Amino acid sequence: MTMRSKLIALLAVLALFAAACGDDDNDTASEAESTSTSTSTTAPADDEVAPARPERIVSIDPSGTEIIYAIGAGERVVAVDDYSYFPEGTPVTDLSGWQPNLEAILAFEPDLVVMGSNSDLETGLAAAGVAVALSNAPMSFDDVYSQIEAIGAATGNIGEAAELVLEMQTEIGELTDNAPNSTGLSYFHELDNTLYSVTSSTFIGAVYALFGLENVADPADADGAAFGYPQLSDEYLVDADPDIIFLADTICCGQSAETVAERAGWDQLSAVQSGTVIELNDDIVSRWGPRLVDFIEAIALAVESATVPA
Repeated sequence: MTMRSKLIALLAVLALFAAACGDDDNDTASEAESTSTSTSTTAPADDEVAPARPERIVSIDPSGTEIIYAIGAGERVVAVDDYSYFPEGTPVTDLSGWQPNLEAILAFEPDLVVMGSNSDLETGLAAAGVAVALSNAPMSFDDVYSQIEAIGAATGNIGEAAELVLEMQTEIGELTDNAPNSTGLSYFHELDNTLYSVTSSTFIGAVYALFGLENVADPADADGAAFGYPQLSDEYLVDADPDIIFLADTICCGQSAETVAERAGWDQLSAVQSGTVIELNDDIVSRWGPRLVDFIEAIALAVESATVPA
């Protein structure tokens, strides 16, 4: 099992634990969209007052970083984590969202930190008089929009955040409204080349549900034991024969339509034969900021190119 596979399995477990306890760190680079969204501002210590419009923002969450820049607060960002390399020009540092370090973050003298839930870090930042805006993986589109609006409030960009939400809602609505009838079409979403996938219970699954696609991974986790992230097999997928295959491991694992066609038995799959193996950008799929629209557009184009089975 690859390190990426181990992380996927681990994060699925952590997601359940975080929902109950609220103490786990947020995943900043993986596809574990199963944690609940909670965006808030941590109050500063009694002798400190956070500015209404923070001027020194640190983000250690890639999705949060993309949201900050999309709502026009990017010029006030002084540091981001090592995975926040979009949009181009972000001040990438060696700060870690996986193992955040309070002293390293405070060295940038922030007055606002955007991050995933981490009670110890939140307590330390509050004691230092630093406001916190939480950026946790969503379970629904409402979670996404609420998070954007909350980060907008935390940065003082309320109007810009509202505009971004409206723009995303409009574009997503147009993409789904104009998509052809996908009744009967099935899909497989590949997280990595060890065949971890997602079920309809995850946020990624909810994105595909906009088009009414049937998820071939659902029966593999019918009891929820894999927390929505089952590991499938070649035999399972050959038997399921999905109409569309979405590869979310083109960057991490070098997968492509060509490598898929070379797998044992996969050359007989409907998706391979019809040319509906869709290569996605790993980062876009695993983040829930403004580029969520790009992910949905890729699905819409795939549905358009697919043939409904007879």
